[in-house]
Amino acid sequence: ARPYPKARPYPKARPYPKARPYPKARPYPKARRTAAGDPVGHRPLPRRSVVNCRMSDPTRTVEAVWRIECARVVGAIARVVGDVGQAEEFAQDALVAALEQWPARGVPDNPGAWLVTIAKRRAIDHIRRQQTYQRKLTEIGRGQQEEYEETGEVDTIEDDILRLMFVSCHPTLTMDSRVALTLKVVGGLRTDEIGRAFLVPEATVAQRIVRAKRTLADAHVPFEVPGKAERADRLAAVLEAIYLIFNEGYAATTGGDWMRPELCDEATRLGRILAGLMPTEPEVHGLVALMELQASRANARTDRNGEPIRLLDQDRSRWNQLLIRRGLAALARGEEAAGDKRGPYLVQASIAACHARARTAGDTDWVRIAIHYRELIEIDPSPIVELNRAVAVAMAFGPQAGLDIVDTLTGNPQLKDYHLLPSVRGDLLARLGRSDEASAEFTRAAGMTRNDRERALLEARAKDPQP
Repeated sequence: ARPYPKARPYPKARPYPKARPYPKARPYPKARRTAAGDPVGHRPLPRRSVVNCRMSDPTRTVEAVWRIECARVVGAIARVVGDVGQAEEFAQDALVAALEQWPARGVPDNPGAWLVTIAKRRAIDHIRRQQTYQRKLTEIGRGQQEEYEETGEVDTIEDDILRLMFVSCHPTLTMDSRVALTLKVVGGLRTDEIGRAFLVPEATVAQRIVRAKRTLADAHVPFEVPGKAERADRLAAVLEAIYLIFNEGYAATTGGDWMRPELCDEATRLGRILAGLMPTEPEVHGLVALMELQASRANARTDRNGEPIRLLDQDRSRWNQLLIRRGLAALARGEEAAGDKRGPYLVQASIAACHARARTAGDTDWVRIAIHYRELIEIDPSPIVELNRAVAVAMAFGPQAGLDIVDTLTGNPQLKDYHLLPSVRGDLLARLGRSDEASAEFTRAAGMTRNDRERALLEARAKDPQP
């Protein structure tokens, strides 16, 4: 046997290289500051506004919660302090507290209740400073049982938002001021959005709101539920406010979304409560029917990317049949209560019902719709109603008949900044084969609208104006 070879010795281990020292950290550059001492590029958050702040994720959460809960918070605090203007201020204080605390501590489980609690604390602190502690706490703690013992009536309006709407529509205010204040406080709409709804400048709306708050404060209007007789006097303004809130949700005037579904849902909810509160009022049922029928198309009004789809191009199988049945039932109740005297909301609901009953766009009874618009003009004349009638007449009797009506509206001062006027005119011109003129009208309409989705649609039609 061969001997095992002699084992080789292990090589000598190499020493570890000497560690290099970490480079010396560079100092942070000294922040540049303005003359006021603020860092350059920094904008301090206003105490009562989140509009101009740079949005981070927590701030976006606060803004979303505020849009949903704003009216409820104001309504709950107004019931405590008895003043709409002060209630709005305390609600804004709660919003500021949320902006300060939620990014660090997280969003509470019930953000609406949190905002109400903070606003009530601010209200109580204010009352303690203004009046004696015991008398004001007794006044705040006065409940519905005491109200019943004093007045002999049961408060049937349980919803704080609806209660707030009736208070905002006090007879001491003009009709325009009532609706503007209600849209601002209850609907949470901005003054520019309200101005677009009224077709008036934003400054005019702001003056109406300020004047309305001052009038309510000077008249010492209590935050209480009006009696049945007073409710009838305020009903028209309440219905108009609910209708305009729904319209803003159905077709947003500004922003990047075609619709604001939360406003549609809130307006429909208020309408249903009002219908239960005043079941013999035909116009209440008419408004509920109109909102139900219009809301039934919501799923078909946009594609997967959120781009708007025109009524004639919508997939009607996506329309909500439950809402259609509820809307038609509300319309039947309203017509039964109205008899031969139909109001504007019942007529508009009848127009929406014509669309809901048609299985396809070609089955739509445009002649009946044109007749309903003529009836609506006789009840409540408006250039916007006349513009809508022009569309119905064009569908029933040809585009030239509709264009003749539209041309009579081009010089109307109320419609000079209304983007749907050139939009409708462009559509009728396109159907008549006058493509160049149609393209110019669509371009003009795109420059007027402030909704990003609608602007993109109009710009696309300006490039290809074919119907």
